Amino acid sequence: MKSKKSDDRVVHPLFDKPEAKCDPDKVGPLVMTKTVRYSLIALRLYIIAMIALAFYRTLVFAGLLPG
Repeated sequence: MKSKKSDDRVVHPLFDKPEAKCDPDKVGPLVMTKTVRYSLIALRLYIIAMIALAFYRTLVFAGLLPG
């Protein structure tokens, strides 16, 4: 097997040229499918339920609610 001379170099990120960034003003609105939208709604409801449960447990431990 012949060894091939490569011109690939490893450049440390601090010494690399900065890349062009995306302009948020030129990006259009994000298009979501129904599946993604329902998943995000379910995740939001789950987080709200977990916060409510933690708040309830805090009130029970504080003795403000019967538990």
